[in-house]
Amino acid sequence: MHITNLISQYFGKFAKKEFPSFFQKIINSIYVKIFKIDLSEFRKAKYYKSLNDLFTRELAIPRQIDELEDNIISPCDSFITQGGKIKEDILFQIKGMEYSLEDLLTYYCTDNFQKVKNGSYINFYLAPSDYHRYHAPIDFVIKKLIHVPGKLYPVNFKYLKKEIELFVQNERVILECISAKGKLFYMVFIGALNVGQMVFNFEPTVETNKNAKDIKYIDYEGVEINKGDALGYFKMGSTIVMIWEEDSVELENLLNQKVKFGQKIATVK
Repeated sequence: MHITNLISQYFGKFAKKEFPSFFQKIINSIYVKIFKIDLSEFRKAKYYKSLNDLFTRELAIPRQIDELEDNIISPCDSFITQGGKIKEDILFQIKGMEYSLEDLLTYYCTDNFQKVKNGSYINFYLAPSDYHRYHAPIDFVIKKLIHVPGKLYPVNFKYLKKEIELFVQNERVILECISAKGKLFYMVFIGALNVGQMVFNFEPTVETNKNAKDIKYIDYEGVEINKGDALGYFKMGSTIVMIWEEDSVELENLLNQKVKFGQKIATVK
């Protein structure tokens, strides 16, 4: 086991522990202050029974989303660290740090490599202060889920700038999706240090950060998901990479900006 996985498992045990109410309120309050968390759309910090409960908080006030059919919305609250056109097989975790699309998606996606080469992508970084649930960016059908065990390096700017092929090294869950208009795209959920687990509402058998050694592959007849639906959540901050097939979307110019779940990030061509 890599040291990053071991650290994350120990932190996960602490985060899910429900301490006596008075002590838990103090822990929650300190965490909110350190990371400057805006709870205006959520319950007050004192009502969460554990740090995990706070990390994975649901919206108390429903979020308004862009309902236009051809507008793709952000799946999460996050910071856009990189995005744009894929050059053949190459995309970037951050400027100057490239990696291979094929290495990220693994051989289970071989049949679709030619479709996504020269396509488009966006990296969404979820900071510890962000809302950690992720949602459907558009109406689509899930065709495959691939769970790839790996390390759990941090995905903050420091590590993005120094760790080669970080996204390829880290544990991840890949969803292969087909939009309502028949276009292929991928959502890649990347684990990170202290992410105790990545949870998927439609597939409870997926268990991340559990010492798995082999890639897990699930093929679906077609799980239908509606725009804005909750897909699951990170138990701590992490990263999502979205990848679209060539000439299927037009991206908004959002590099180095904060985005919110429900906000338009691209348009279907």
